[in-house]
Order: sequence, then C-alpha cells, then structure tokens
Amino acid sequence: MYALIGYPLGHSFSADFFNSKFAREGIDDEYRLCPLKSFAEFPDFLERNPRLEGFNVTIPYKVDVIDTLDFISEEAHGINAVNVVKIFDRARGRAGLPCRLAGYNTDAPAFLESLKPMLRDDIDRGLVLGTGGASKAVVYALRKLGVEPQLVSRSPEDGEIGYDALDRESIQSHLLIINTTPLGMSPKVDTAPPLPYQYIGSDHICFDLVYNPEVTKFMSLCRSRGAVVKNGLEMLHLQALKSWEIWNGISRPSLRPLPEY
Repeated sequence: MYALIGYPLGHSFSADFFNSKFAREGIDDEYRLCPLKSFAEFPDFLERNPRLEGFNVTIPYKVDVIDTLDFISEEAHGINAVNVVKIFDRARGRAGLPCRLAGYNTDAPAFLESLKPMLRDDIDRGLVLGTGGASKAVVYALRKLGVEPQLVSRSPEDGEIGYDALDRESIQSHLLIINTTPLGMSPKVDTAPPLPYQYIGSDHICFDLVYNPEVTKFMSLCRSRGAVVKNGLEMLHLQALKSWEIWNGISRPSLRPLPEY
C-alpha cells in the first residue's frame, strides 16, 4: 500500500495516477488518499496502515514531517522539505513511531525537468510566489539552473518581498514567474495571486504548480497578456514516477541520519 497525506486532498490526481499505473502494469498494489486535518493525526495514520510501504506528502505537511524522520536525503536536507517518505524498516522509530522513516524530495528534480525545455538564455531571474514547502523545492531547482529566485510572500521576511512591492520594473525584470501557492486550485478556481498582470508580456514564462484545473486563473490572466504558460501536471507525473523508483529501490538517493541534521 502507498498513500498521500495532506489536507485537503479533494484536488489530488495522485490516487488515479498510481492506481491506473498498477492496473495497467499488473501490479497488485493500491494507493490511497489519506487526508489528515492535523499533523497530530500522523502517528495514528502509521498505526492504522501496517501494509504501508511509502507515502507522498503534500500541503501543508512537507516541513512538519521532517521531525518524524530517522533519515533524510541530501536533496531534501538542502531544500528543507519532504514530499516522499519510505518505510525504512519496522523497528521502533523516532518519537515512538511504529516504523523508521526516510524522507526525500522529488519535487525539485521533477520541476527542473518540466521547466528546463521552456527556459531561454535571457532568463536569469525569477519570481517565486509563496514560501511553503513547494517553493523551497522550486528555489533549489532554479539555483541549479543558474536562475536567481526572488520570493514573494503575503508576510515577507528577510530576503522576501510582498505582493504590494511588485511594480512594472519588478515584473518586467523577472521574465519567469512561478506560482507555488494553492491559489486557483479546485474548488477555489476563481482565486489567483495578486499580481499587476498588466505588466506581463509575451517574453514571460508563467508556471503554475497547480494542476487542477488544467488552466488556472493565474495561467489565464498571464496567457491573455501573451505569456507562455504551463501547469504542474507534468511535474506531478514526474515526481510520482521518481517516488515509485525510491519506494522500489530503483533510485537510491544518499541518506543521512536525522540526528546529524
């Protein structure tokens, strides 16, 4: 058994993706959506699912889950966010959990692979909307590509700017804009990040990590200004396949014990 934890999960395509893969390839496994209203429910989730081999983590628990891990990959350590967990073994784990856990991040390599074909040589700076777990993976991937990220937040901290600071110069000097917030995600499809969209033009690339609906309000507003747009569906598929490779030992990212973290 495999699963997705987070809250809410009504928007997720993960169960359909994996269960279709299992049926198509004759794999006798199942993938479930397991919404946790609070991360305090996490130990009980592990206790109630003894067949669990691994699980994905989505909003809002990509950072919270780190404190429950026994091991973390170098990439997840660098990003400080985890979206894939593998049951390492059934020995008693950290904080009295019924198993020991290893955490990974496949968001960053999946985003990098999905974005890279769209990039041009003149793009060296990008606006990253949001500061949650997904944005951490995006920032990590952008720096690997040589693109300097500028984080945009509703409550900016050091090194970040607020949405009210975005003007013609900041939009036109950042030809890459990535939405890592849940704004626009089903069922709240009428929401979008509060940008001065009038300054977006045909030189912009606007990437939305949201994948349901297929065209978000953010994407629609950017496309109406001539921008190239893309949603997060390909990234979802890529990170899911990379998760499967980790769970089944096809991919073996190096791990470090969490006490050293």
